[in-house]
Amino acid sequence: MFVDLVNMTIESGKGGDGMSAFRREKYVPKGGPSGGDGGRGGHVVFEGDEGLSTLLEFRYNKIRKASDGENGKNKKMHGKDGENLVLKVPVGTTIFNQHNNRVLADITEHKQRAIVLRGGRGGRGNVKFTSSKNTAPDIAERGEPGNDLDIRLELKLLADVGLIGMPSVGKSTLISAISAARPKTADYHFTTLSPNLGVVGTNDQRSFVCADMPGLIKGAAMGSGLGAQFLRHIERTRVLLHIIDMSGFEGRDPYEDYETINQELRNYDASLMNRPQIVVANKMDMPGSQENLEAFKTKTPGLDIIPISAYTRENLESLIHKTADLLDEIKRTPLYDQDTFESHVTYQYEGHEAPYTIKKGDDGIYEIGGEGLKRLFEMTDFSKEQSIKRFARQLRGLGIDRELRELGVKHGDAVRIFDVTFEFLD
Repeated sequence: MFVDLVNMTIESGKGGDGMSAFRREKYVPKGGPSGGDGGRGGHVVFEGDEGLSTLLEFRYNKIRKASDGENGKNKKMHGKDGENLVLKVPVGTTIFNQHNNRVLADITEHKQRAIVLRGGRGGRGNVKFTSSKNTAPDIAERGEPGNDLDIRLELKLLADVGLIGMPSVGKSTLISAISAARPKTADYHFTTLSPNLGVVGTNDQRSFVCADMPGLIKGAAMGSGLGAQFLRHIERTRVLLHIIDMSGFEGRDPYEDYETINQELRNYDASLMNRPQIVVANKMDMPGSQENLEAFKTKTPGLDIIPISAYTRENLESLIHKTADLLDEIKRTPLYDQDTFESHVTYQYEGHEAPYTIKKGDDGIYEIGGEGLKRLFEMTDFSKEQSIKRFARQLRGLGIDRELRELGVKHGDAVRIFDVTFEFLD
Protein backbone atom coordinates (compact mmCIF):
# COMPACT_ATOMS: atom_id res chain seq x y z
CA MET A 1 0.00 0.00 0.00
CA PHE A 2 1.32 3.42 -0.97
CA VAL A 3 1.10 5.81 2.02
CA ASP A 4 2.52 9.32 1.61
CA LEU A 5 0.98 11.23 4.54
CA VAL A 6 1.07 10.28 8.23
CA ASN A 7 0.38 12.16 11.47
CA MET A 8 2.22 10.83 14.51
CA THR A 9 3.66 11.68 17.92
CA ILE A 10 7.32 11.37 18.86
CA GLU A 11 8.84 11.47 22.35
CA SER A 12 12.49 11.93 23.28
CA GLY A 13 14.03 10.18 26.27
CA LYS A 14 14.21 11.56 29.79
CA GLY A 15 17.65 12.32 31.19
CA GLY A 16 18.91 10.07 33.95
CA ASP A 17 18.93 11.38 37.54
CA GLY A 18 22.17 12.54 39.08
CA MET A 19 23.29 10.73 42.21
CA SER A 20 24.13 12.07 45.64
CA ALA A 21 26.74 9.72 47.13
CA PHE A 22 29.84 9.87 49.32
CA ARG A 23 33.05 7.89 49.31
CA ARG A 24 33.54 5.24 51.95
CA GLU A 25 37.26 4.57 51.96
CA LYS A 26 39.23 2.92 54.70
CA TYR A 27 41.93 5.55 54.99
CA VAL A 28 39.78 8.59 54.06
CA PRO A 29 37.78 9.13 57.27
CA LYS A 30 35.66 12.06 56.04
CA GLY A 31 35.19 10.72 52.51
CA GLY A 32 33.82 13.18 49.99
CA PRO A 33 31.15 13.54 47.29
CA SER A 34 31.24 10.83 44.61
CA GLY A 35 27.81 10.94 42.91
CA GLY A 36 27.94 10.80 39.10
CA ASP A 37 25.79 12.52 36.48
CA GLY A 38 22.81 10.93 34.79
CA GLY A 39 22.96 10.00 31.11
CA ARG A 40 21.33 12.03 28.37
CA GLY A 41 17.92 10.89 27.10
CA GLY A 42 17.77 9.49 23.59
CA HIS A 43 17.15 11.79 20.61
CA VAL A 44 14.53 11.14 17.93
CA VAL A 45 16.38 10.94 14.62
CA PHE A 46 15.04 10.55 11.09
CA GLU A 47 17.20 8.90 8.42
CA GLY A 48 16.67 8.66 4.68
CA ASP A 49 16.58 5.18 3.16
CA GLU A 50 16.47 4.87 -0.63
CA GLY A 51 15.16 1.31 -0.27
CA LEU A 52 11.85 2.57 1.13
CA SER A 53 9.01 3.94 -1.00
CA THR A 54 6.11 4.39 1.44
CA LEU A 55 5.30 5.62 4.95
CA LEU A 56 3.17 2.55 5.65
CA GLU A 57 5.28 1.55 8.66
CA PHE A 58 4.17 4.66 10.56
CA ARG A 59 0.49 4.39 9.76
CA TYR A 60 -0.27 1.80 12.43
CA ASN A 61 2.38 2.71 14.99
CA LYS A 62 1.90 6.41 15.53
CA ILE A 63 3.62 6.94 18.88
CA ARG A 64 7.39 6.44 19.00
CA LYS A 65 9.60 7.04 22.04
CA ALA A 66 13.35 7.12 22.50
CA SER A 67 15.05 5.47 25.50
CA ASP A 68 15.63 7.24 28.82
CA GLY A 69 19.12 7.96 30.11
CA GLU A 70 20.57 5.85 32.92
CA ASN A 71 20.88 7.29 36.41
CA GLY A 72 24.28 8.36 37.70
CA LYS A 73 26.20 6.03 40.00
CA ASN A 74 28.61 6.32 42.88
CA LYS A 75 32.36 6.55 42.37
CA LYS A 76 31.67 9.48 39.98
CA MET A 77 30.38 7.10 37.32
CA HIS A 78 28.30 8.69 34.59
CA GLY A 79 25.02 7.04 33.65
CA LYS A 80 24.71 5.61 30.14
CA ASP A 81 23.07 7.83 27.54
CA GLY A 82 19.68 6.71 26.29
CA GLU A 83 19.65 5.01 22.90
CA ASN A 84 18.56 7.29 20.05
CA LEU A 85 15.39 6.35 18.24
CA VAL A 86 16.32 6.22 14.54
CA LEU A 87 13.28 6.24 12.24
CA LYS A 88 13.99 5.38 8.61
CA VAL A 89 11.89 7.13 6.00
CA PRO A 90 11.87 7.20 2.18
CA VAL A 91 14.10 9.76 0.51
CA GLY A 92 11.90 12.77 -0.24
CA THR A 93 10.15 12.83 3.16
CA THR A 94 9.49 16.16 4.87
CA ILE A 95 8.83 16.35 8.62
CA PHE A 96 6.51 19.16 9.77
CA ASN A 97 5.67 20.50 13.21
CA GLN A 98 1.95 19.82 13.33
CA HIS A 99 1.27 22.80 15.61
CA ASN A 100 2.74 25.57 13.47
CA ASN A 101 3.32 23.82 10.12
CA ARG A 102 7.03 24.67 10.20
CA VAL A 103 9.51 22.34 8.52
CA LEU A 104 11.64 20.38 10.99
CA ALA A 105 13.65 18.42 8.42
CA ASP A 106 13.65 17.65 4.70
CA ILE A 107 15.24 14.27 3.93
CA THR A 108 16.51 14.32 0.34
CA GLU A 109 19.53 11.99 0.42
CA HIS A 110 20.24 8.36 1.31
CA LYS A 111 21.60 8.03 4.87
CA GLN A 112 20.90 11.71 5.57
CA ARG A 113 20.10 12.15 9.27
CA ALA A 114 18.24 14.86 11.14
CA ILE A 115 17.72 15.17 14.90
CA VAL A 116 14.09 16.27 15.15
CA LEU A 117 13.65 16.04 18.93
CA ARG A 118 16.47 16.14 21.47
CA GLY A 119 16.54 14.04 24.62
CA GLY A 120 16.52 15.52 28.11
CA ARG A 121 19.80 16.48 29.77
CA GLY A 122 21.09 14.16 32.46
CA GLY A 123 20.90 15.48 36.02
CA ARG A 124 24.15 16.47 37.74
CA GLY A 125 25.49 14.43 40.63
CA ASN A 126 26.62 15.98 43.89
CA VAL A 127 30.26 16.08 42.73
CA LYS A 128 29.28 18.97 40.41
CA PHE A 129 27.96 21.06 43.32
CA THR A 130 31.16 20.97 45.37
CA SER A 131 32.49 24.43 46.27
CA SER A 132 34.78 26.05 48.82
CA LYS A 133 31.71 26.90 50.92
CA ASN A 134 30.08 23.48 50.59
CA THR A 135 32.65 20.72 50.36
CA ALA A 136 30.13 17.94 50.98
CA PRO A 137 26.94 18.90 49.12
CA ASP A 138 23.95 16.59 49.40
CA ILE A 139 22.45 17.91 46.16
CA ALA A 140 21.68 16.05 42.97
CA GLU A 141 19.50 17.03 40.02
CA ARG A 142 16.81 14.88 38.55
CA GLY A 143 17.09 14.24 34.84
CA GLU A 144 15.49 16.71 32.46
CA PRO A 145 12.20 15.34 31.12
CA GLY A 146 12.01 14.36 27.50
CA ASN A 147 9.93 16.28 24.98
CA ASP A 148 6.97 15.17 22.96
CA LEU A 149 5.77 16.59 19.67
CA ASP A 150 3.00 16.01 17.17
CA ILE A 151 4.47 15.85 13.68
CA ARG A 152 3.34 15.24 10.10
CA LEU A 153 5.32 13.18 7.61
CA GLU A 154 4.80 14.01 3.94
CA LEU A 155 6.45 11.98 1.21
CA LYS A 156 7.14 14.04 -1.92
CA LEU A 157 8.73 11.85 -4.53
CA LEU A 158 12.24 12.75 -5.59
CA ALA A 159 11.76 12.72 -9.37
CA ASP A 160 13.31 14.86 -12.11
CA VAL A 161 10.28 14.87 -14.38
CA GLY A 162 6.56 14.74 -13.60
CA LEU A 163 3.88 13.61 -16.05
CA ILE A 164 0.69 15.62 -15.60
CA GLY A 165 -2.60 15.69 -17.45
CA MET A 166 -6.25 14.72 -17.40
CA PRO A 167 -7.25 11.08 -16.83
CA SER A 168 -6.77 8.67 -19.75
CA VAL A 169 -4.46 10.94 -21.78
CA GLY A 170 -1.79 8.21 -21.92
CA LYS A 171 0.59 9.07 -19.07
CA SER A 172 0.94 5.49 -17.88
CA THR A 173 1.35 4.22 -21.45
CA LEU A 174 4.09 6.81 -21.99
CA ILE A 175 6.10 5.95 -18.88
CA SER A 176 5.86 2.24 -19.70
CA ALA A 177 7.15 3.00 -23.22
CA ILE A 178 10.16 5.08 -22.15
CA SER A 179 11.16 3.19 -18.98
CA ALA A 180 10.96 -0.20 -17.28
CA ALA A 181 8.00 0.93 -15.16
CA ARG A 182 4.87 -1.16 -15.73
CA PRO A 183 1.88 0.75 -14.32
CA LYS A 184 -1.66 -0.47 -14.82
CA THR A 185 -3.27 0.74 -18.06
CA ALA A 186 -6.93 0.38 -19.04
CA ASP A 187 -9.65 2.20 -20.99
CA TYR A 188 -11.23 3.84 -17.94
CA HIS A 189 -10.36 6.80 -15.73
CA PHE A 190 -8.11 6.69 -12.66
CA THR A 191 -6.32 3.43 -13.41
CA THR A 192 -3.32 5.09 -11.76
CA LEU A 193 -4.06 5.30 -8.03
CA SER A 194 -0.56 6.18 -6.83
CA PRO A 195 2.53 7.71 -8.44
CA ASN A 196 4.78 5.42 -10.50
CA LEU A 197 8.50 6.02 -10.88
CA GLY A 198 10.58 4.99 -13.87
CA VAL A 199 14.21 5.58 -14.89
CA VAL A 200 14.51 6.88 -18.45
CA GLY A 201 17.77 6.49 -20.40
CA THR A 202 18.94 8.20 -23.57
CA ASN A 203 21.14 6.70 -26.25
CA ASP A 204 23.93 9.14 -25.27
CA GLN A 205 24.13 7.64 -21.73
CA ARG A 206 22.10 10.25 -19.87
CA SER A 207 19.26 9.30 -17.54
CA PHE A 208 16.55 10.84 -15.40
CA VAL A 209 13.75 9.75 -13.07
CA CYS A 210 10.20 10.23 -14.32
CA ALA A 211 7.04 10.13 -12.18
CA ASP A 212 3.62 9.26 -13.57
CA MET A 213 0.97 11.08 -11.50
CA PRO A 214 -2.69 10.11 -11.12
CA GLY A 215 -4.92 12.05 -13.49
CA LEU A 216 -6.03 15.54 -12.55
CA ILE A 217 -9.54 16.91 -13.05
CA LYS A 218 -11.16 20.29 -12.57
CA GLY A 219 -11.16 21.12 -8.87
CA ALA A 220 -8.23 18.81 -8.09
CA ALA A 221 -6.46 21.45 -5.99
CA MET A 222 -9.61 21.74 -3.86
CA GLY A 223 -9.92 18.00 -3.29
CA SER A 224 -11.76 16.67 -6.33
CA GLY A 225 -10.63 13.30 -7.69
CA LEU A 226 -7.16 12.11 -6.68
CA GLY A 227 -5.34 15.35 -7.53
CA ALA A 228 -5.19 17.00 -4.12
CA GLN A 229 -3.74 13.82 -2.64
CA PHE A 230 -0.90 13.54 -5.15
CA LEU A 231 -0.21 17.08 -6.38
CA ARG A 232 2.49 17.34 -3.70
CA HIS A 233 4.60 14.83 -5.61
CA ILE A 234 5.28 17.25 -8.47
CA GLU A 235 6.73 19.86 -6.11
CA ARG A 236 10.25 18.42 -6.29
CA THR A 237 10.26 17.84 -10.06
CA ARG A 238 12.40 20.10 -12.23
CA VAL A 239 10.44 19.66 -15.47
CA LEU A 240 6.78 18.93 -16.13
CA LEU A 241 5.59 16.97 -19.16
CA HIS A 242 2.04 18.13 -19.81
CA ILE A 243 0.36 15.27 -21.68
CA ILE A 244 -2.67 16.16 -23.81
CA ASP A 245 -4.99 13.75 -25.62
CA MET A 246 -4.92 15.46 -29.01
CA SER A 247 -7.42 13.02 -30.51
CA GLY A 248 -10.31 14.39 -28.44
CA PHE A 249 -11.57 10.81 -28.37
CA GLU A 250 -13.52 11.27 -25.13
CA GLY A 251 -15.27 14.40 -26.37
CA ARG A 252 -13.00 16.80 -24.49
CA ASP A 253 -11.38 19.79 -26.14
CA PRO A 254 -7.54 19.58 -25.98
CA TYR A 255 -7.17 23.31 -25.38
CA GLU A 256 -9.70 23.26 -22.52
CA ASP A 257 -7.83 20.33 -20.97
CA TYR A 258 -4.59 22.30 -21.22
CA GLU A 259 -6.11 25.36 -19.52
CA THR A 260 -7.84 23.27 -16.83
CA ILE A 261 -4.63 21.52 -15.75
CA ASN A 262 -2.64 24.76 -15.64
CA GLN A 263 -5.35 26.40 -13.56
CA GLU A 264 -5.21 23.53 -11.06
CA LEU A 265 -1.43 23.97 -10.80
CA ARG A 266 -1.95 27.68 -10.06
CA ASN A 267 -4.58 26.93 -7.47
CA TYR A 268 -2.35 24.42 -5.69
CA ASP A 269 0.91 26.38 -5.84
CA ALA A 270 1.37 29.37 -8.13
CA SER A 271 5.15 28.82 -8.23
CA LEU A 272 4.58 25.60 -10.22
CA MET A 273 3.78 27.74 -13.25
CA ASN A 274 7.41 28.86 -13.20
CA ARG A 275 8.48 25.24 -13.63
CA PRO A 276 9.64 24.44 -17.21
CA GLN A 277 6.83 22.64 -18.98
CA ILE A 278 6.96 20.59 -22.17
CA VAL A 279 3.59 20.20 -23.88
CA VAL A 280 3.23 16.70 -25.31
CA ALA A 281 0.49 16.07 -27.89
CA ASN A 282 -0.26 12.36 -27.45
CA LYS A 283 -2.34 9.87 -29.49
CA MET A 284 -1.24 11.39 -32.80
CA ASP A 285 -1.85 7.98 -34.42
CA MET A 286 -5.61 8.39 -34.04
CA PRO A 287 -7.97 9.98 -36.61
CA GLY A 288 -8.54 13.71 -36.21
CA SER A 289 -5.43 14.29 -34.06
CA GLN A 290 -3.56 16.30 -36.70
CA GLU A 291 -6.51 18.64 -37.25
CA ASN A 292 -6.93 19.12 -33.51
CA LEU A 293 -3.22 19.85 -33.17
CA GLU A 294 -3.39 22.61 -35.80
CA ALA A 295 -6.40 24.15 -34.01
CA PHE A 296 -4.53 23.90 -30.69
CA LYS A 297 -1.51 25.71 -32.14
CA THR A 298 -3.62 28.61 -33.32
CA LYS A 299 -4.85 29.12 -29.74
CA THR A 300 -1.33 28.81 -28.25
CA PRO A 301 0.99 30.71 -30.62
CA GLY A 302 4.67 30.33 -29.80
CA LEU A 303 4.12 27.30 -27.56
CA ASP A 304 6.62 24.51 -28.22
CA ILE A 305 4.65 21.29 -28.71
CA ILE A 306 6.05 17.80 -29.27
CA PRO A 307 3.64 15.44 -31.07
CA ILE A 308 4.00 11.75 -30.14
CA SER A 309 2.17 8.47 -29.96
CA ALA A 310 3.00 6.56 -26.79
CA TYR A 311 1.14 3.54 -28.19
CA THR A 312 3.15 3.29 -31.44
CA ARG A 313 6.28 4.87 -29.85
CA GLU A 314 6.35 7.53 -32.53
CA ASN A 315 8.76 10.46 -31.83
CA LEU A 316 9.58 9.25 -28.29
CA GLU A 317 13.34 9.62 -28.80
CA SER A 318 12.88 13.28 -29.66
CA LEU A 319 10.83 13.81 -26.48
CA ILE A 320 13.38 12.00 -24.30
CA HIS A 321 16.30 14.02 -25.69
CA LYS A 322 14.51 17.35 -25.37
CA THR A 323 13.64 16.52 -21.75
CA ALA A 324 17.23 15.48 -20.96
CA ASP A 325 18.59 18.66 -22.58
CA LEU A 326 16.26 20.80 -20.48
CA LEU A 327 17.25 18.97 -17.30
CA ASP A 328 20.92 19.66 -18.07
CA GLU A 329 20.15 23.38 -17.92
CA ILE A 330 18.15 23.26 -14.68
CA LYS A 331 19.79 22.44 -11.38
CA ARG A 332 17.86 21.02 -8.45
CA THR A 333 17.14 23.61 -5.77
CA PRO A 334 15.95 23.07 -2.18
CA LEU A 335 12.18 22.79 -1.90
CA TYR A 336 12.12 24.90 1.29
CA ASP A 337 14.00 28.08 2.15
CA GLN A 338 15.55 28.68 5.55
CA ASP A 339 12.65 30.88 6.69
CA THR A 340 10.38 27.84 6.48
CA PHE A 341 12.46 25.71 8.84
CA GLU A 342 11.96 25.50 12.59
CA SER A 343 14.76 27.50 14.21
CA HIS A 344 15.46 24.85 16.85
CA VAL A 345 14.37 21.38 17.86
CA THR A 346 14.64 21.48 21.63
CA TYR A 347 11.17 22.92 22.25
CA GLN A 348 12.00 24.65 25.48
CA TYR A 349 10.61 28.12 26.18
CA GLU A 350 12.05 30.82 23.93
CA GLY A 351 14.21 33.55 25.41
CA HIS A 352 11.76 36.40 24.71
CA GLU A 353 9.02 34.68 26.72
CA ALA A 354 8.64 35.27 30.47
CA PRO A 355 10.29 32.34 32.33
CA TYR A 356 7.38 32.17 34.78
CA THR A 357 3.77 33.25 35.27
CA ILE A 358 1.86 34.15 38.44
CA LYS A 359 -1.91 34.13 38.71
CA LYS A 360 -4.50 33.79 41.46
CA GLY A 361 -6.34 30.48 41.50
CA ASP A 362 -10.04 29.93 42.13
CA ASP A 363 -9.28 29.05 45.75
CA GLY A 364 -7.43 32.33 46.34
CA ILE A 365 -3.96 30.74 46.32
CA TYR A 366 -1.38 32.27 43.99
CA GLU A 367 -0.22 29.79 41.36
CA ILE A 368 3.24 29.93 39.80
CA GLY A 369 3.85 28.28 36.41
CA GLY A 370 5.57 28.75 33.06
CA GLU A 371 7.70 26.64 30.77
CA GLY A 372 10.97 28.20 31.95
CA LEU A 373 10.24 27.43 35.60
CA LYS A 374 8.89 23.97 34.79
CA ARG A 375 12.34 22.64 33.88
CA LEU A 376 13.85 23.85 37.16
CA PHE A 377 10.95 22.33 39.09
CA GLU A 378 11.09 18.96 37.37
CA MET A 379 14.86 18.67 37.80
CA THR A 380 14.80 19.41 41.54
CA ASP A 381 14.99 16.49 43.97
CA PHE A 382 12.62 17.59 46.72
CA SER A 383 13.66 14.70 48.96
CA LYS A 384 16.96 16.53 49.64
CA GLU A 385 16.90 19.57 51.94
CA GLN A 386 19.84 21.20 50.18
CA SER A 387 18.10 20.75 46.82
CA ILE A 388 14.99 22.49 48.18
CA LYS A 389 17.10 25.41 49.43
CA ARG A 390 18.79 25.63 46.04
CA PHE A 391 15.38 25.75 44.33
CA ALA A 392 14.33 28.55 46.68
CA ARG A 393 17.45 30.52 45.72
CA GLN A 394 16.61 30.02 42.04
CA LEU A 395 13.09 31.38 42.59
CA ARG A 396 14.56 34.39 44.36
CA GLY A 397 17.00 34.93 41.51
CA LEU A 398 14.13 34.97 39.01
CA GLY A 399 12.40 37.69 41.03
CA ILE A 400 9.43 35.56 42.05
CA ASP A 401 9.78 36.35 45.77
CA ARG A 402 9.71 40.08 45.08
CA GLU A 403 6.68 39.84 42.79
CA LEU A 404 4.75 37.74 45.31
CA ARG A 405 5.35 40.38 48.01
CA GLU A 406 4.10 43.08 45.63
CA LEU A 407 0.95 41.02 45.10
CA GLY A 408 0.35 40.95 48.84
CA VAL A 409 1.58 37.48 49.75
CA LYS A 410 2.80 37.38 53.36
CA HIS A 411 4.93 35.10 55.51
CA GLY A 412 3.13 31.79 56.09
CA ASP A 413 0.72 32.12 53.13
CA ALA A 414 0.30 29.15 50.80
CA VAL A 415 1.76 29.34 47.28
CA ARG A 416 1.24 26.69 44.62
CA ILE A 417 4.00 25.83 42.19
CA PHE A 418 2.46 23.60 39.53
CA ASP A 419 0.74 20.85 41.53
CA VAL A 420 2.72 21.26 44.79
CA THR A 421 1.71 23.73 47.56
CA PHE A 422 4.48 25.46 49.54
CA GLU A 423 4.52 27.82 52.50
CA PHE A 424 5.87 31.26 51.64
CA LEU A 425 8.72 32.20 54.01
CA ASP A 426 9.83 35.78 53.98
